[in-house]
Amino acid sequence: MSIEIEERLAHLERLTDELNTVVADQAGRIDVLEARVRMLMEREAAREAEGGGGVVFGDETPPHY
Repeated sequence: MSIEIEERLAHLERLTDELNTVVADQAGRIDVLEARVRMLMEREAAREAEGGGGVVFGDETPPHY
């Protein structure tokens, strides 16, 4: 009975280590993505402040027509 418990414990410890690695990797990726989104938001805010961020869609006429 104790061998079975030891095997289960070893399996759970390995699984915990693997999950910890996955979570740490995901946290790093989330940090990178948050930094990129922040940069893009700042860039777009600067464009809007300059007044040159207008987009003309295919079914709209530009304002100068």
